[in-house]
Amino acid sequence: MTTSSSQKETLGFQAEVKQLLQLMIHSLYSNKEIVLRELISNASDASDKLRFSALSDNTLYGGDSDLKIRLAFDKAARTLTITDNGIGMSRSEVIENIGTIAKSGTKEFFNALTGDQAKDANLIGQFGVGFYSAFIIADKVTLTSLRAGETEAVKWESAGEGDFTLEPADKKTRGTEIVLHLREGEDEFLNDWKLKSIICKYSDHITLPIVMKKSEWKDGEQVPTDEDETVNKASALWARAKNDVTEDEYQEFYKHVSHDFENPLAWSHNRVEGNQEYISLLYVPSKAPFDLYDRERSHGIKLYVKRVFILEDAEKLMPQYLRFVRGVIDSADLPLNVSREILQHSKDIDAIKAASVKKVLGLLEDLAENKAEQYQAFWSEFGRVLKEGPGEDFANKERVAGLLRFASTHLDTEAQVVGFKDYIARMKEGQEAIYYITADSFAAAQHSPHLEIFRKKGIEVLLLSDRVDEWMLGGLTEFDGKKLQSIAKGDLDLGKLEDEAEKEAKKQVEDAAKELVEKVKATLGEQVKEVCVTHRLTDSPACLVAGENDLSGNLERMLKAAGQKTPESKPTLEINPAHALVERLKSEKDEMKFNDLAHVLFDQALLAEGGQLNDPASFVKRMNRLLMR
Repeated sequence: MTTSSSQKETLGFQAEVKQLLQLMIHSLYSNKEIVLRELISNASDASDKLRFSALSDNTLYGGDSDLKIRLAFDKAARTLTITDNGIGMSRSEVIENIGTIAKSGTKEFFNALTGDQAKDANLIGQFGVGFYSAFIIADKVTLTSLRAGETEAVKWESAGEGDFTLEPADKKTRGTEIVLHLREGEDEFLNDWKLKSIICKYSDHITLPIVMKKSEWKDGEQVPTDEDETVNKASALWARAKNDVTEDEYQEFYKHVSHDFENPLAWSHNRVEGNQEYISLLYVPSKAPFDLYDRERSHGIKLYVKRVFILEDAEKLMPQYLRFVRGVIDSADLPLNVSREILQHSKDIDAIKAASVKKVLGLLEDLAENKAEQYQAFWSEFGRVLKEGPGEDFANKERVAGLLRFASTHLDTEAQVVGFKDYIARMKEGQEAIYYITADSFAAAQHSPHLEIFRKKGIEVLLLSDRVDEWMLGGLTEFDGKKLQSIAKGDLDLGKLEDEAEKEAKKQVEDAAKELVEKVKATLGEQVKEVCVTHRLTDSPACLVAGENDLSGNLERMLKAAGQKTPESKPTLEINPAHALVERLKSEKDEMKFNDLAHVLFDQALLAEGGQLNDPASFVKRMNRLLMR
């Protein structure tokens, strides 16, 4: 940082901002009109924030409560100016909001970049970087801002190449003024008709008036007059009747409230009257933002009361597992001075939230039933978040469960998924449970030895490999009266799926291997809770099974990796007497060789489950001794 006598400072951009600016300029150059959309949207947000702050401190208006956004251009200077009289920014806020990208997901964003301009443009939209779009059409941007209630303004300026300057500014009115010094070849943004057409296309729904000077023709060209005109409708889109709103208007309004470049996947627009009166316009995005899995991030619902903005990101209006939903809720019943404390204890808010959740779930159910491809696209983006639902929302647990999708032995790849209803429709005659297995990866689940008897009998098993699956199962134990049963926990009881002959054959095998089982148990000692003959395996020599009420091996490993203590538990080792290695073990007379082979079987079973060996060196020594023989 350098400082001069005029208190002008030069600061370097955060490294990510430098990279982002280059991407914005080159990847989004073909969509230059979004510059106005994004800057106008930011100006609208600033005015909303002033309205909210002024509810508790009316002096912030300073005698000027007529909020508006103004556009002006200067052909001689080749500048385009966007001005608002909203909340404004202090010096520290300018640095925080423009000099850095202070949000989670930054690393994931840059790791996902491909170098393909079209694909990277979509990623930029998901990340949300509205202000920086200015550099698509400008080679220098000057921002001057005075925060409401303060006296010292700040001027920010940058050519978008690596640094920016900050200095005190002479600005008497609150709000922000952004001057775009246009690049060569961007003269279309100095055209009155062009600017108005862009505003009508992208920002017609902005609730504030967007004003420009009227123009008149003189000497064959349009020149501005001293008379203002409002370019947009300046009315709340959500307050209009659904039949009066076009699909394009719905899509542009979504981009305004979400700062997303992509069109939404679906939306629901509803007016509720009766005991409560409110309007909701809720959107399901088509792409997930990069900070979606940060549960502490703000939510995407804006709360209005009688068209007046009250709160942004009102977390009480949508549960965590639906945090991807964007939109607005406008109530006619809540007091204008509503606060977060009031929201915490408001029955009206609870009722609005419950109804809004049902609307979103209904929207997703409609996609799942009638637009399978669209729902598949939704699931690939937001499925892991939706899996948090059964543990959070008891009232809607069954509906949320009906929307869940999983990989399955019925299909070939992880991308192909099935729901519980599909699974139940394919259940074998006499099958009473929905079978599943959890693992730390799809490959580990797909190749688990526990699946062997199920594959032999043609019984479908759900393959659960998302980290959230273990959490989900804590709140979801059955669906449509069918119990969810892990195939890696407790005794395997296939019930009516086995006939009497099979049950008798199992008993005979157990009796024949009784002596071997006792000897292996004595050899392994404290490593296992029990040793028994397996009825799960057909090709593998052994597997580990958790107790019915114990943590699964996968969950135990996850908790330990997170540094959490887990209850003391030991697995049961199940051995397959028909396997050649177990037959060899049974016939082994040398005690040391028997000991080596028994321990190797246990360690192999642990590795097959994705576990880690407590003593890898001993395992290697035993394997080497066996190989040498």
